[in-house]
Amino acid sequence: MNFQQLRIIRETVRRSFNLTEVANALFTSQSGVSKHIKDLEDELGVELFVRKGKRLLGLTDPGKELVGIVERMLLDAKNIKRLAEQFSNRDEGQLTVATTHTQARYALPEVVTQFKKSFPKVHLKLHQAGPPEIVDLLLDGQADIGIATESIEGVPELVSFPYYTWHHAVIVPAGHPLEQLRPLTLEAIAEYPIVTYHEGFTGRGRIDKIFSDAGLSPDIVMSALDADVIKTYVELGLGIGIIASMAYNSQRDGNMRLLECQHLFAQNTTRIAIRRGHYLRGFAYRFIELCSQELSEIRVREALQSDKREELE
Repeated sequence: MNFQQLRIIRETVRRSFNLTEVANALFTSQSGVSKHIKDLEDELGVELFVRKGKRLLGLTDPGKELVGIVERMLLDAKNIKRLAEQFSNRDEGQLTVATTHTQARYALPEVVTQFKKSFPKVHLKLHQAGPPEIVDLLLDGQADIGIATESIEGVPELVSFPYYTWHHAVIVPAGHPLEQLRPLTLEAIAEYPIVTYHEGFTGRGRIDKIFSDAGLSPDIVMSALDADVIKTYVELGLGIGIIASMAYNSQRDGNMRLLECQHLFAQNTTRIAIRRGHYLRGFAYRFIELCSQELSEIRVREALQSDKREELE
């Protein structure tokens, strides 16, 4: 048994049992992939895959059990390397933070600036992605930290912490009739075309639910992944916008007005997530603490240890 065989088993599942794609992903040949699988099955004395001719269709029961073990073994192999790096080069290396455009653009600039001043030799990689992809990157070990509002809470393999709370707000071109309406109502908002976030991003699900619960069907004429695009088209007159309030800057967005809507829209919580069992270097804990002083290294470590004890029980 060797690590290449383990990588092939994991990649075969990820690539839906397409050995051509497995070979391409691991920079080897399809025949080599097949041989590694057969050698491992011969060594273990069990078949790991359900077959139809030469095609793999799925996992056998032993294969399903093995995949979980393989994931843990490959994760621990990465952790060994990170552990060595932690003690040989404490302030050097790479930190990958997977987050959405909204967080990278509006919540993290000050954190990133402070982090780079403290750790100039650490390459900080901000990987912008949608919430489901952020979860996948964390589970795959490709990201050290994930920051998002959706998807990351409640995933068994992840430990997450509240980062900050925020509300949606309405933006309108200067001089728009809604500026004069006090208090602003959902019914009034629904009378105008709306530009807001794409489904699954930046609390869009909560926006839809609030209107639905009120028995309203707003005319959403356009959706986008980030607030900058939404503001652009609001400024062009396509409609009014619903964005995260922190995405509005009175100086930069002087041609528009922000209408506070805390009485209309529910509070959202952006969270910071880590994969259980993923080894974090010291500077990763420092990045989390820069996001929230309440999330000290001690508190994060204790939360991770608590989760481990619960699993054992």
